[in-house]
Amino acid sequence: MEGISLEELQLAARNHGMPLEALRYPVTPVGLHYLLIHFDVPDVDVDEWRLTVRGEQELTLDLDDLKQRPRLELAVTMECAGNGRAWLDPRPTSQPWLLEAVGTARWGGTPLRPLLEEAGWGKGAVEVLFTGLDRGIDGGIEQSYERALSLEEALRDEVLLAYEMNGAPLPPQHGFPLRLVVPGWYGMTSVKWLSEIDVLDEPFDGYQQAQAYRMRQEEDEEGTPVERIVPRSLFVPPGIPEFLSRDRHAEAGEHVIEGRAWSGLAPIASVEFSTDDGSTWQPAELDPQEGRWAWRGWRYRWQAEPGSYVLCSRARDEGGNEQPLDPPWNLGGYSNNAVQTVNVTVSD
Repeated sequence: MEGISLEELQLAARNHGMPLEALRYPVTPVGLHYLLIHFDVPDVDVDEWRLTVRGEQELTLDLDDLKQRPRLELAVTMECAGNGRAWLDPRPTSQPWLLEAVGTARWGGTPLRPLLEEAGWGKGAVEVLFTGLDRGIDGGIEQSYERALSLEEALRDEVLLAYEMNGAPLPPQHGFPLRLVVPGWYGMTSVKWLSEIDVLDEPFDGYQQAQAYRMRQEEDEEGTPVERIVPRSLFVPPGIPEFLSRDRHAEAGEHVIEGRAWSGLAPIASVEFSTDDGSTWQPAELDPQEGRWAWRGWRYRWQAEPGSYVLCSRARDEGGNEQPLDPPWNLGGYSNNAVQTVNVTVSD
């Protein structure tokens, strides 16, 4: 892996991943949930804040208005599109995620669809644009953070305007007072510090849609948009870590390996585990699915004998999508769902 630049180190200091041992929790504690902030955390006065929804008519709502609407709570696994970027060779220059840019929260709020239906849309409507209060410069362009969804996606019943995270008000870093949550899609879609929603009659071509978050091999390619989360499994490394390398040291005997698996494409169908760097695989035991949009627990009982091992796991969803050993490279380092590997030394 090439050296990390000072600029990337600044990003890594502002943003953080979820420690792998937090996979033990079905719902990630707020402080352990992964976090990516593109620009700055806005200073929001909730008494002055309003959400504007523009369709055939314009709606203006404060937080109390939203809380009086029908409430929905969903457990949703959210993952950064760049998770795993740092393992690619050559490594794309950006937030240097390893594996931990993920978390599962219980998001509480009100469904988006009824608001859109109340605002209305014309026959030419194609997309819905979401604008956050965070503002900065990306790709040399000054901008508010904005992303759009097709009208069809925005009208899914589970798309949520969330004002709570794990039963408490959204913390500032997670989008207080309101954020979008789009189950099954990578986290860049779930716009934080939401201030405006606009129904569009033509596709949105802002930077975060047309330039960023696209799968391409070269800068001048149009590429294809990054959308749904591809299948991934992660597990809690057994034993204890060496401080710098994070290599593990464990005693001989039985170790119950605990993990989680998820996919935005289809429900998880199976997880396999390997103790020899993917040369051979054994089925893991799956927990019951707690909800379509939350990760699924699994476990594997490993009878460890003295020696050196490379442990890994891979998930497959019901659509037949499976984690690769070696992912294809792309310019932005997106959707790298290669299997997790953990070096373990077992002693008597």
